[in-house]
Amino acid sequence: MNYLFGVIGGQQTGPQPTGAETVQRLCDRVASSTLLEDRRDAVRALKSLSKKYRSEVGTKAMDHLIHILQTDSSDTEILGYALDTLYNIVCNDEEEEQDDSEEENQQKQEDDIGVQFTEKFIQEPENITLLLTLLEEFDFHVRWPGVKLLTALLKNQCAQVQGIILVSPMGVSRLMDLLADSREVIRNDGLLLLQQLTKGNAAIQKIVAFENAFERLLDIITEEGSSDGGIVVEDCLLLLLNLLKNNSSNQNFFKEGSYIQRMKPWFEVGDDNSGWSAQKVTNLHLMLQLVRVMVSPVNSPGATASCQKAMFQCGLLQQLCTILMATGVPADILTETINTVSEVIRGSEVNQDYFASVNAPSNPPRPAIVVLLMSMVNERQPFVLRCAVLYCFQCFLYKNHKGQGEIVATLLPSTIDANSISAGQLLCGGLFSADSLSNWCAAVALAHALQDNLTQKEQLLRVQLATSLGKPPVSLLQQCTNILSQGSRVQTKVGLLMLLCTWICNCPIAVMHFLHNQDNVPFLTGQISENLGEDERLVQGLCALLLGICIYYNDNSLENYTKEKLKQLIEKRIGKENFVEKLGFITKHELYSRAAQKPQPAFSTPEHMMFDHEFTKLVKELEGVITKAVLKSSEEEKKEEEVKKTLEQHDSIVTQYKELIREQDSQINELKEQMASLTTQNEKLQNTVTQQLSQIQQHKDQYNVLKLKLGKDNQQTGNNAEGTHVNGLQSEMLSQLREQIEELRRQNQLLQTQLTEKDNVITSLKAEGIPSGEGSTSNNTEMLKEMELLKAQLQSQTAEISQLQTERQELLKRSETMAAVQVTGEDSGYLEKISELEGRLSTQNAETQKLKGEVKTLLESKESMEKDLASATSSVAILQAEKSKLQQDVQESKKEQDDLLMLLADQDQKILSLKQRLKDLGETIEDEDDLDSKDQFDDDDDDDEEDEGEEDCDE
Repeated sequence: MNYLFGVIGGQQTGPQPTGAETVQRLCDRVASSTLLEDRRDAVRALKSLSKKYRSEVGTKAMDHLIHILQTDSSDTEILGYALDTLYNIVCNDEEEEQDDSEEENQQKQEDDIGVQFTEKFIQEPENITLLLTLLEEFDFHVRWPGVKLLTALLKNQCAQVQGIILVSPMGVSRLMDLLADSREVIRNDGLLLLQQLTKGNAAIQKIVAFENAFERLLDIITEEGSSDGGIVVEDCLLLLLNLLKNNSSNQNFFKEGSYIQRMKPWFEVGDDNSGWSAQKVTNLHLMLQLVRVMVSPVNSPGATASCQKAMFQCGLLQQLCTILMATGVPADILTETINTVSEVIRGSEVNQDYFASVNAPSNPPRPAIVVLLMSMVNERQPFVLRCAVLYCFQCFLYKNHKGQGEIVATLLPSTIDANSISAGQLLCGGLFSADSLSNWCAAVALAHALQDNLTQKEQLLRVQLATSLGKPPVSLLQQCTNILSQGSRVQTKVGLLMLLCTWICNCPIAVMHFLHNQDNVPFLTGQISENLGEDERLVQGLCALLLGICIYYNDNSLENYTKEKLKQLIEKRIGKENFVEKLGFITKHELYSRAAQKPQPAFSTPEHMMFDHEFTKLVKELEGVITKAVLKSSEEEKKEEEVKKTLEQHDSIVTQYKELIREQDSQINELKEQMASLTTQNEKLQNTVTQQLSQIQQHKDQYNVLKLKLGKDNQQTGNNAEGTHVNGLQSEMLSQLREQIEELRRQNQLLQTQLTEKDNVITSLKAEGIPSGEGSTSNNTEMLKEMELLKAQLQSQTAEISQLQTERQELLKRSETMAAVQVTGEDSGYLEKISELEGRLSTQNAETQKLKGEVKTLLESKESMEKDLASATSSVAILQAEKSKLQQDVQESKKEQDDLLMLLADQDQKILSLKQRLKDLGETIEDEDDLDSKDQFDDDDDDDEEDEGEEDCDE
């Protein structure tokens, strides 16, 4: 601060610098100083002046502070001062106490300044990116002011800052790291930052959820003590609500992650529930809201049903019912618990059955439904609690025909138990009590017991009520109309009229019972035709709706109150246009629009409790059809009935053709399946045949190769080629060769023996000496010649034997080669296998031809069926054309009738003007009241005469 005193001046005399001048000097110092210490001191001084001179510091120092964040990121102290200064500039929190008017004006100015400085800061998206980068700094003096600054920026310009963070790389992930910070201050402020970040941005909500936010938040809630925790638990619950509300993706992720099961311990309360702290009430209220978000009626039906199932399976519904029946629970928590249980059981059969079995801890035990209805019809109970009980009862009966039957059964004479209080008795007691709010609630609750349930509407007609001693009992339907005619309050009348409309709607028997009382129709026409005040106009509209239902759902079983007579009565007593106008009062009412928004009854005061959400749907459905039914003439109705009959006939014909087409389609599909299976079998057989053919071809190739080899060998050895092709011939030749060899061996042995003998003779002759003389010489010569001849024969036989042995060796080698190549080693076995394969091949070829014939037959039947389908389709098209033509004729007839009505209206106006002129001229004219006293059956003649008179007037 030495520099600050130096800038301001150390002398006491002379003019002192203003705040703006001081801020400007400090900014110059920040911009021009080269030493980090000087810049740090200047930024510290700006921080001290930023609250008092917020506007001056923001205008002059913001750019310098941003530059400090960019350049001096290594010094955590100066970063902390700069972030604190920026936070003081953009933050709109006002701590000083002021008067109310001054405080409002000052706060408005402060908000405007903060928004302006925020816009200036985020003009450069890089500033937000820089701030996200600084949040990664672990130092407390940088991270904490950075979190606070980003939170303030989000409060002032939420959408713009969200967009910058969304496109920033890892922007949301950096902020999620704040929840893991061990310092509670940063973690808690990080929760506030994420609350602002997730407001109204589904994309950021999804990213935060998939960054494991649910797991971290539920862990923090458990660590802080769940419902007994402090403000941190509240912040976590608010963040969870931001992530889940109206975000189906996050809701599904929450359910699939089994986080619903982790909510059950939140609602474990003890026996002593006195002295709840305000923080615990707030926490439990937010927890109940979190449950309601998961099962809200605005969610998709499938998602709601799956969450309801999970809540029942994990015991959450049972825990909520325990709180519902516990004592000492604060009123607002009890009310919110009733609303939560209502939406958990709404439309879920299993949950509704469980709720019906819950009993209150009383002696004797009473069903929870009875205990809640006792609170609803008790005028001393808080208004919001009574609304919550009504909503719970409505949700219990929503799409629950079994529950509706059980409620109506408690009103029937055969099931009434005098010793116990039933739901039906409580509803009747509330319906006829002196409290108008109890009347309305009981009427609406009873109407929900009849919603979309024709059986219970007829059963409720059996209910008889004892009015007083000595008088016969009256039906519940008659008692409701009696109360209407006695001049009750508007709220009571509205409730009873809603009950009656729901009761007789789509129930001709109930309509007949209502019309059977001669006083009902005159009362309704009297109410509609009167000119009442603003509050009574709603009653007039509901009376018109009730009378219109009696016309639309009338089966003409009562002669005096047929559709046509009721329309004539409306035309004479009320006027069709006036009737339609009064009927339109309902949907134009402000309270009708409020009730149509959501199923839960949400009214600020009991006086605004007029309409039920389900009844608004009924009005929307019936208003148009009732208007058409009242405005149509009898001739139009006859024509429409004829057209309907014609259309029904055409529809029946079309239906028959459709059924025929469906049958043919099913037959075609069956044939297609059969053809597909046959095709598959054919393909398998074809593959088998192909494989076998390939095997046969391989065997043939091997056979031909061996045959060629045998042919070549026989050509080389000079043997007969014709004998070598067959293996049987080779065996015969081998046997012949063996015999020849044996014979040659015997001859050889014989010759060897003879030669040995000759040699012995020669040897003996040599030993004895050769005699001289011619005789001896000639003998020796002959012996030598004979010896030479024997040697030649021996040599030739030896050569022949060696040749035969060579041929034998070659034949043995060839036979061994053939045995190695062939499978059986013998050509006779191989030929038998070939013949067997050829037989199988011929059999498969025959089966293939048979399958081809069947496929051809199926294709022909398919073509014939397609022709039949085409003819049926053309017939349907012709009938559709006729139907459209008839509908066009109906529309044209309607247009012609509208034109005729316009002409009749003009003629009526002309007649009135002429009558007025005649009156002015002094002529006497009969009044319409006198005409009404004439016989009713002469109306048609009078109409004809009026038409002729009108034509004369036109002429």
